[in-house]
This record gives sequence, C-alpha cells and structure tokens, in this order.
Amino acid sequence: MRFIFFDFMSKIISIANQKGGVGKTTTAINVSSLVAAAEKRTLLVDIDPQANSSSGLSITNHNPSVYEVLIGKEDATDIIIDSYMPYLDLLPSSINLVGAEVEIVDVERREFMLRDAIAGIKDKYDYIFIDCPPSLGLLTLNSLAASDSVLIPVQCEYFALEGLGQLLNTINIVKQHYNPKLSIEGVLLTMFDTRLRLSHQVAEEVRKYFGDKVYETVINRNVRISEAPSYGKPIILYDAISTGAKNYMAFTNELLERNNNKVKS
Repeated sequence: MRFIFFDFMSKIISIANQKGGVGKTTTAINVSSLVAAAEKRTLLVDIDPQANSSSGLSITNHNPSVYEVLIGKEDATDIIIDSYMPYLDLLPSSINLVGAEVEIVDVERREFMLRDAIAGIKDKYDYIFIDCPPSLGLLTLNSLAASDSVLIPVQCEYFALEGLGQLLNTINIVKQHYNPKLSIEGVLLTMFDTRLRLSHQVAEEVRKYFGDKVYETVINRNVRISEAPSYGKPIILYDAISTGAKNYMAFTNELLERNNNKVKS
C-alpha cells in the first residue's frame, strides 16, 4: 500500500481511553511510526508511567524523561530522542511519572504544564501524538489541554462502551475550562475479530453512537501486532505484510486524508 502525501500544519493529537487494554499504546506506536514513514515530521510523547510507547520503540529506563520536562527541570528539546526511524522522535516516559500527579496537584496552572513544556517545540513537527495513561487523572488532563484533538481507540469486545461517557464528559469539561479548540479526532475500532458476532455488534453500536467520527478502517485482532512491542518495533518494521500492518497503514492513510480534507474546507 502506498501512502498519500498531504501538506498540513502542525497538529497535536492525544490518544486516550481510560480503559486499559484497548490498543491505545499499540495505536500510538504504530500511527506515529506510519505518519513518520509518510515523511511527516512526527513526535511521540509518552506520558504514561508504564512507558510502553517508549519500550515499544526500544527505549527503556530513560532518564531524564518527560517527567523532568513536565515539572520544569529540563527543556523538552534536550530530552527528545531521535528514533531509529527517519522523521520520528520520541519524548520518553519513565516510572518517575507514577508520583507526578501527587507532586503537581498543588502547583498553579497544573493543567497546562505539558502544554507549556512543548510550546517551544510544536512548530518543529507536523504531528505530535501523545500516549495518555489509562486514567482520567492530571496527566491525561494535561494531554487534553495541550492537544488539538483526541483519538479514541475502542476495542470490539464486551463493555466496549463502558466508561466512554465519562471520557466524553472529561473532554467537554476540558473544552469548557482549559482548551476550547479541543475536538474528537476520531474513534478507532480495535481488536476486531471477523469470526465473532460480538465484534460486529460492538462495531455497529459504536458507529451508531459516534457516527462519521468512526474510521472506516478497523484493526483486526492479530498476533503479530501483539508480538512487535517485545522486539521494540512498530508493526511496519516487524512484519510489514501482516494483517495488522495493513490495517494500521490503511488507518494512517485515512487519518491523513481526513486532515487534508479539513484543511481544504
């Protein structure tokens, strides 16, 4: 599959869902890698204390990290790492983020710490993707306050819609109080199993709920996608001909095309 190339201004997209195991980090790694493969200057910000986006790109136990950037001890420019892929940079996470929400709870303008931290670098990139933790705490709030839009992965499994109302409520609160321009980038159906009636039912319900915000592309359940992070590689470098790679390539094209159409309109 060939990528479609578009001209586009800088955009910051949070990838968020407070439910764990929905394919959020997998999506963060693969969409950022594939946007970079389309020769877009791309930054992946890992603000999840589990640091799985970092390890998924072969960066482990990196210090200093986004934690020091967030609390103002380091400049983001000095912490950003060149990945082994052209056009893709990483602002890595570390376990130190575990205590960050407690540490910054009394800090003035605590909701804007990430926005302020990356303000000086955002124009260096075409796309910045932020991998949020599986919660709706201060770290996710910081991500939403810093972003133009939110990409929501939803797994095609039982309880898929559970908690989405809370996420949408949080997005609305952020729009009202911290970031009026925040919008929903789109909803991505993940872990789709064509053999299961449940997957088709969940997909139908999500499309009914979110309408045209749901991407046409779905990410099928695929063992190669699950294996790739253990090798520190995105799926395009681990197994480019796998179903998972083809799914994420199609999704990335769709995301880029939607954004190009927004610019034209």
